[in-house]
Amino acid sequence: MLPRAASSMPPPPNPSPYFPPARVTLPSGLEILRTFSGAVIFLEILFGTIVWILVASTQVPLPLLQGWVMFVAVTAWFLSIVFLSVFLFGYANRIAVNWNQADFIFHGATFVFYFGAFLLQAATTSLHHFPRKFNSTVQERILTGHEYNISIAASIFAFATAVCYGFSTALALRRWRLNNS
Repeated sequence: MLPRAASSMPPPPNPSPYFPPARVTLPSGLEILRTFSGAVIFLEILFGTIVWILVASTQVPLPLLQGWVMFVAVTAWFLSIVFLSVFLFGYANRIAVNWNQADFIFHGATFVFYFGAFLLQAATTSLHHFPRKFNSTVQERILTGHEYNISIAASIFAFATAVCYGFSTALALRRWRLNNS
């Protein structure tokens, strides 16, 4: 028989698991909008909304190209609103995540997708002079004059949005490196 002090049973596990504290260098609440990162995220949302409206206002002559542009614009717009809301409502301090790394990964991936969407929108714009139907006797262009102008504006705003995401990626990388060194 074992003495009372020496038990063959391990002690019960600690009921409260350990979660590391969240690593956040951006402020919470409305203070996020006073930083460069918050202002750029606001511009991403604004320009992304304009891209979304401009592409949706055309007849979408090339659904494969412009469908991807719409997918990227809507998805990035929604995720940027969620990302900004996490900081606006103070959830970043409650969720144990390395927010500098998450910020870098989110903005870096979104920059790549948005730059690709810009290239596809610019390609759609450059095809405006080609006929819609090659076998038809009536030579109707892919984009009318009005749609061509809207497509140019969508290309410009898609580029501006991609630049904003690239700038956010650079800011996030800087914060991540400063926090890890």
